[in-house]
Formats: sequence, C-alpha cells, structure tokens
Amino acid sequence: MCGVNGFTWNDADALRRMHRATTHRGPDDEGFFEAPGISFAHNRLSIIDLSPGGHQPMTSPDGRYTIIYNGEIYNYRELKRELEGLGETFTSQSDTEVLLRFFARWGVDGLRKLNGIFAFAVWDRDERSLTLVRDQIGIKPLYYHVDGTRLIFSSEIKAILEHDVSRVVDMEAVGQYFRLLYVPGPRTMFRDVKKLQPGHALTFSAKGGSASGGKDGQVAMKQWWKLEEGKQITSYKDAVVGVRERVRSAVQRQLVSDRPLGVFLSGGVDSTSVLAMMRDLDPSGTIKTFSVGYETEIDPQKYNADARLARQTSDHFKTEHYEFTMTAAVVLACLDDIALYMDEPVSNHVQSSTYLLAKFAKPTITVALGGDGGDELFGGYPRYWYAQKIDLIRRIPIARQALGLCLSKEFAKKTATTPGLERHLSFVMQKEVSVRSFLKTPGDVRSALAPSFASEWRDATNQLMAADVQTWLPDESLVRTDKLTMAHGLEERVPLLDVDLVEYAFRIPTRFKLDSRTQGKKVLIDAMRPYLPSHVLDQEKRAWMSPAAKWIRGPLLPFVREVLSPSYNPETAAFIDFAAANKILDDHLSKRAYGLHAIWSILTFQLWWKKFSSKIG
Repeated sequence: MCGVNGFTWNDADALRRMHRATTHRGPDDEGFFEAPGISFAHNRLSIIDLSPGGHQPMTSPDGRYTIIYNGEIYNYRELKRELEGLGETFTSQSDTEVLLRFFARWGVDGLRKLNGIFAFAVWDRDERSLTLVRDQIGIKPLYYHVDGTRLIFSSEIKAILEHDVSRVVDMEAVGQYFRLLYVPGPRTMFRDVKKLQPGHALTFSAKGGSASGGKDGQVAMKQWWKLEEGKQITSYKDAVVGVRERVRSAVQRQLVSDRPLGVFLSGGVDSTSVLAMMRDLDPSGTIKTFSVGYETEIDPQKYNADARLARQTSDHFKTEHYEFTMTAAVVLACLDDIALYMDEPVSNHVQSSTYLLAKFAKPTITVALGGDGGDELFGGYPRYWYAQKIDLIRRIPIARQALGLCLSKEFAKKTATTPGLERHLSFVMQKEVSVRSFLKTPGDVRSALAPSFASEWRDATNQLMAADVQTWLPDESLVRTDKLTMAHGLEERVPLLDVDLVEYAFRIPTRFKLDSRTQGKKVLIDAMRPYLPSHVLDQEKRAWMSPAAKWIRGPLLPFVREVLSPSYNPETAAFIDFAAANKILDDHLSKRAYGLHAIWSILTFQLWWKKFSSKIG
C-alpha cells in the first residue's frame, strides 16, 4: 500500500511538497519520476517483494510506460503466468511489474481481468497521455484536479492542495454531506477537486498527445466495470456452496504478504468468517487478532459486547489476541488528527475507533484483514428487511391501510415510497426537518444517488444493497478504512469485497439473504456455519457502537461546546445556524431528543473547516 502523487508539468519543489504530505502512507521507500510534461512521486509501504525490485515509479523496459501504484493485485501470479506465455520476462517478484506489463499490453480494455485493490497512474511517453485507474469497488481512493490544461492527482486531497488549487467549498456538497453524513462522488467538499469513481479510468492528453483526439488537456472518462444484477441463482444450496467457495478463495488470495498480517476482529459474523477461513487454511499457524473496547461508566456491557465476543472468538480459534481500550480522553486527543487524515468531512463517531485500533496494531502487523462489506452484499442492515416487507405491504392495499393505523408516522412515510430511489432515500437520508433546523444550505441528494437506479432491477431490495455498494461503501465506509489505517502505514484488506464475491452476491436473490429483521445475511451465515462457533451464530446483528452519545453529555461536552460556538469558525455561520445547533445539543443533554448524528456532523464539519482553512466562494 502506498501514496501516489503527480501532475502534468514539471516543478520539483511542488512534487516534493505533495510527496511529504502523504509520507505516512508509505514510510518504507520513496521514488520520483520527472520527464518532460510529467511528474510522479511515490511513497511505498512494502508488502509484496520487499526488495528494490518493487521500487516505484517503475518504467517498462522499452521506456514507453511509467507507473505509480497504490494497492495489491491479488491475482498477479496468474496474470504473470499468462504474460510469460506471451513472451514477457520479469526481473522482480512484485505485483507492480506485472501490472505495468499488463497495462502496456492490454491497456484500459483489459482492466476487468484485475482482482485487487488499486489506484494507479500510467504515463505513456509516446502518446503523451496520463491514465488514472481506480478499482471496481473503490477500496483505494484517488483524487484529481483538472483546469483544462493541467491535471494534478493524488491518493489524498491534502497533497493536491499543496498546489495553488482553490479551497472554496462545493456548496452542493455541503448540503449533501449534512443529509447523508458524507459527500457522494465524484464530488468532494472542495469545488475544484474530484474523486475518480470506482471502476473508472481517466485519460488526460498532454501537449502533443494523440489520446482523446489529440487536443491538449482533454479528459476522456471511461467506466470499465459496472455492478450488475446478473443471472439469478435459483438454488439455495448452490448459493450457499458458491458463497463458501468464494469467501475461502478471497481470503486465500488476500493472505499474500511478505509482512506480518492479522485480523481486525469485532466478534460478528463478517470478521469471524474471515478469521475462520484463515484458520481453516492454516490450522496450526499463529494468527494475530485485534479488537477495541471502551472504558465507560454508563452501559459498559452494551458498549463492550463486541470486545467480549472477540475474546471468545479468539479463544475458539486459538489466536494471539490484542485488545485496545478506548477512553473519552484518547478520543478527544485524536479528533484533530482524524480531521486532517480524512481530507473531507465524513461524519461517523466510530472513526476514532478505527484510527486508534490501527495505531495500536501497527507495531505488531503491517496488514490487517477486516470484515467490511458483508452487510451490504448479504442484507445485514434492518433497512433491507423493512424494504422487502414494504413491497409486500404495498401489494395488498387493505393491509397497507390497516398497518398505517398502527405504524409510526416515520415508517408510514416509508411504506408510501415506490421501489428504487425513493425507497432508498427514505432510509439513508437524515430527517430533513432536523437538518433544516440548523442548515442554511440546500442539497440535491437525489441527483447524487440516482445513477445507482438508472435501470430497474428485477429484485428491488437487492438494488438497494447495490446502491450502498456503489455510494456509501466507497465514499463513507471504505474511505474511513483507508485513510485511518494508512495514517499509521497499515494496510487493511477486505476479502468480503473481493470482486468475484461481489458479482456473485448480486446474483443471489433477496429471499436467500433476508431471514429476520435482527440478523439478515442468511446465505452467508449458512455458508459459514460449518466454521463459525455457536456464540457467533446465535447472536443478533448489532451496529458497531461507541459511547459517543454518552460522552457528549460528559467528558466531551466542553470541547463540543467550544466547536459548536459561532466564534470557533466565524465563516461557517454562512452554512450553520449555531443557535439551532446548540439547541439540538441542549436537547440531547437533557434527553429531550437524541441528537448524536446532527451534533457529530456539525462537529466534524467544524474541525475539518479549521484544519483545511476552507473558503466560501
């Protein structure tokens, strides 16, 4: 795992400023490539082939192509054998060299063959073109700025801002952020910086190039992978076997590492499934597991349930277990750093848990496997169960009328929605009445999420899961995973988001996934049943919880009061009604209303604004 930086002109000082801004992503090695019209810088976190043979930037033997790359190609050995059969010879054991030769031969048209997590840039000397590529699911981030004649790119926004790029905020993104708690791509919170979308490739034609029609500075965008419904699997038994085989294969592929490797273990079905496959593949080897607990006087059993389960699971699989205990004080101490590493506001109160767990694990391991993605692929969130039931209710008008009398007002609104985008918005948006009470900025969430519903799927609830895979996962969940682990030079891999498993999961009908409101993931659980201990199989689904709501009423309160003060960032009064924001806080303190999401979204935005000296256009 690494940091990649570059731009389409030459400026040695600017290149090294970008490089320094992302040093945390690759502390093991550094490299630069500067040629007429192109500048590359690379921070290397050595994972595969620790020798100088994996050094980047890397140039093809004929000098035409130069690559910088962040990620891992899990099927690089198979691709290497295929390329050797075509006459290619290799000088290293690195997946970077395989990716370079692969791209030189097949270019963007061959990208669907890749299985991995990646964001890379390739300079074509002959065509004088730069191509940026991001993996299918968006596990690795890649950002860019283009002004019509020049392009800048990086693994992190902060490096792009080392140039004279405007820090003016995208007003539409502000409204979307407070309604979704993240900014959907391709927007970022900065008006002039964009995300490269998952499964996309961007080609920029530099001076004198023939790419994109030969016009200087022209950008061509291509979507080379798209999540589709696929041919539906009709046999539940086949689905169970297919999931089991693909989870096992994904874990086996992702154990490739020349550095120490472990597991981030919550004690739930997803991370335990990853651990179970690791143990099955290596019955007697040492496996290191890591989990997080909380020191809190209020409801300690509730907030440490995952930590207790993780200890039980560790005992069952005989792992070497490490547990980090968080306090309000350590959370308070890291919030400013998290704002810096995240680059743009993503409001989630468990960010500090990811950040501190990675920091805790780094002295022991360099690579961690996690259970991210299981809920989105296999229906783990209650909203999928509710969505399916709403469809049933809507087919029977009398039932809908009768249930309308006994349902809450909020849920009754959901039953009135049609399948697709309307239904999705009813579940994923913050309550508009709450947002409008403190936010002065509108936000068009509909247009941001509509592409996931451009065509109607046969299985409407599966399409809701797919929408989360295409939006919430890359722009909220996975970006947290990447930024907050790479802050410490630690790579997290996500086997349940292996592209083969993802494509297979959306051939499985919803009826094979949803069992009950409190669990879901039926087909995954049955696939893993031979490997999972009973204490994991018997538990109900729980969200990853932290005591943040309680801590706001206690040790975090002075800090929250300070950050929610109009004087903290006078400029943000253009967006936020701070009297209304503090009323939400007061209502939360008195328990008149639960205000964690609104409070945390404002807190996160305020910290980000101050850290990045953002501006209003």
